[in-house]
Amino acid sequence: MDDPLSFLEFSTQIVIPRLALGMGITLKLTIVSAFFGMCIGLFLCLCRISNSKALKALTVLYVTIFRGTPLLLQILFIYFALPQVLDITLDSFPAGVLGLSLNCGAYFAEIFRSAIESIPKGQLEAARALGLSYWQGMRRIIIPQTYKRLIPPVVNELAALSKDTSLVSVIALGELLYMTQRLGAKYLRPWEVYFWAAIGYLMIVLALTIVSTYTERRLARRGEI
Repeated sequence: MDDPLSFLEFSTQIVIPRLALGMGITLKLTIVSAFFGMCIGLFLCLCRISNSKALKALTVLYVTIFRGTPLLLQILFIYFALPQVLDITLDSFPAGVLGLSLNCGAYFAEIFRSAIESIPKGQLEAARALGLSYWQGMRRIIIPQTYKRLIPPVVNELAALSKDTSLVSVIALGELLYMTQRLGAKYLRPWEVYFWAAIGYLMIVLALTIVSTYTERRLARRGEI
């Protein structure tokens, strides 16, 4: 019987090269979902702070539904129910992006709304008194101040999103956790495979933290926060 590979040999020859492929898909899934999630969140935020009661009510309903139900259930619904209910069939990647974007869009909407509402209302009233319209005041006075307050909560949400991508493994998308499960089952050496998967997720979160810290320090040196 052949001698089993050592931990180092098994890791460098088999585990790391294959998990790197899954990590690439995880990063791609995180970036694309974050982009669409921020677009959805910004749109919902603008609806929430508008003067329309109908738009406010619909936004509250959206946020309540997507924050109040499990993300795993939302992904399964999109992948398995849409073909039967609306005759729309999506592959694993677009289904995963849609589920993650809709879910994180609800969280981004609340993050953006909190940042905008943290600016004293007197500033907008002063802008109106100077002859600016509501949206001109928002665009020129309020929104430029909010991005400085958005960095910590946005980074937290991106870190959560990168870990939530693991839920997409239930629809057989070959991201990091899915590749980990397949390798663990094939070689019957699960703890070694899961060890490197944990390292992969940790690297993503640490990279986000470093970027966030660097950005905050740079803004602080410029006196903007």
